[in-house]
Amino acid sequence: MILINLLPHREERRQRRKKAFYAGLGVSFVVGLVFAGLWYLVLQQMITSQQERNAFLRAEIAKLEEQIKDIATLKAEIDSLKARQKAVEDLQADRNVPVHLLNELVKQTPEGVYLTTIKQDGNVVGVTGIAQTNERVSEFLRNTAYSSTWLEKPDLVEIKAANLVTAGREQKRLFEFSVRVSLKRSPESAKQDGGIPATPGGAASAPAVKRS
Repeated sequence: MILINLLPHREERRQRRKKAFYAGLGVSFVVGLVFAGLWYLVLQQMITSQQERNAFLRAEIAKLEEQIKDIATLKAEIDSLKARQKAVEDLQADRNVPVHLLNELVKQTPEGVYLTTIKQDGNVVGVTGIAQTNERVSEFLRNTAYSSTWLEKPDLVEIKAANLVTAGREQKRLFEFSVRVSLKRSPESAKQDGGIPATPGGAASAPAVKRS
C-alpha cells in the first residue's frame, strides 16, 4: 500500500489563492482609483462649464439692466413730451372757450332774463342775473340742461324777489337769481373748436347779457 502526503500541495494551493485574492484586491483598488479620478475630472469640467455659463448669464443680465434703464429713461421723456403736448392743446382749446361760453349763454338765455355777472372757475361757471318771473329762471335752467352743447348740470343756488327802480323811476318786482352750471365738451363743441379735445379752464368775466 502506497501512502501520498497531500499537505504540501494543499498549502501551496492556499498560498496561490491568497496571492490571487490580494492581486484582485490591488487591481480593483487601482481600477477604482482610475474611475474616481476620471469622475473627478468630469465633475471639474462640468463645474467649469457651469461657471462659464453663469458668468455669461451675469454679463447678459447686466446688459439687459442697462437697456431697461435706457427704456425707462425714454419712457419718462415720452411721458414728459406727451404732458407738454397736452398742455399746449389745452391752452389752444381754452383760448376759445370764453367766446363759446358767451355765445352759448346768449343763445340759451330766454326773454325777460338779464345776466349781470359771469364768472368761470375751471369747469364751473357762476351766473347771476335778474328775471321778470320765476318761470323765466326755470326756462333758463331747462335750456342749459337739455338744449346746450357747451353747458350742463345747472344748479340754482339762490333766487329771491327784489323791487328794482327802472330808468323811468318806476319800481318793478323782479327776481334776482344765482346759478352754477358746468362746461362740457361734446363732439359738436369739439368740432366747433377745431376738433381739439381739451378741458376748459381759467376764469372769465363779462358784461351783462340782456334778452328782452
